[in-house]
Amino acid sequence: MKYLLLSTLILFAGCSSQKDPLKIPESIEEAVDSGYRSPLNKPRDVYRHPVETLKFFGVTPEMTVLEVSPGQGWYMEILAPLLAENGKYIAGMPVADKPYFKTNEGIINDWRAKYPQVSKQMELVTFSPPSNIKFPKNNSVDIVLTFRNVHNWMMAKGEEQAFKAFYDVLKPGGILGVVEHRAKPEQEDPLAKSGYVREQDVIELAARAGFKLVGSSEINANPKDTKDHPEGVWTLPPTLKMGEKNKDKYLAIGESDRMTIKFMKPKY
Repeated sequence: MKYLLLSTLILFAGCSSQKDPLKIPESIEEAVDSGYRSPLNKPRDVYRHPVETLKFFGVTPEMTVLEVSPGQGWYMEILAPLLAENGKYIAGMPVADKPYFKTNEGIINDWRAKYPQVSKQMELVTFSPPSNIKFPKNNSVDIVLTFRNVHNWMMAKGEEQAFKAFYDVLKPGGILGVVEHRAKPEQEDPLAKSGYVREQDVIELAARAGFKLVGSSEINANPKDTKDHPEGVWTLPPTLKMGEKNKDKYLAIGESDRMTIKFMKPKY
């Protein structure tokens, strides 16, 4: 009976330990599977491939990573815990001068308040190109990441200033990782009003800022995306701007076809 009681106590202790404060993840896989992430965000992994994408860009837990325009924090929920112990997560936040930006800022601040054990190492800086960019000092960041944002800067005519700021803040040898909705090569849309951007235009933008192309990946490609939708990329999930009209059609396509490109700031 004594041994049965002891075994029961050990088993109970093991179960209760699972309810201890959330563990700091030690790998990208652990960060993607962690409890720091919203249950609403995890289903989108099938379209965004966070493990493969972050490994392609070379993210490791000891790096200083600047994510530009993090939206409502989809990647923040992965990166901030991953970098909390030995690295640093920096978010380049737009000025909250519009309802959309205010909502996003509120969601991010609520998450930070909920998880102080990982958010204590976070830093928020200002990023509203073309003119309002207040990044950390030059040559101080290992990786700059941005996910589906280039079209926004093109609409604001601030894409050149954005890529120049990325170049300046990165250490020599630092990496710029870009994921963006991919237009057809022949699609002419200089202000990216459709939300889609030509891959060659992103490569040229980076080159003008001084970056060298390292490589590209089809991790986030979606051949079902015809890129000719009535409301541009926002026709597709998760936005579904058409509402119930042809909803099943757009759900069957899934999220947009995306380029995934890796650039480097030259070491010398």
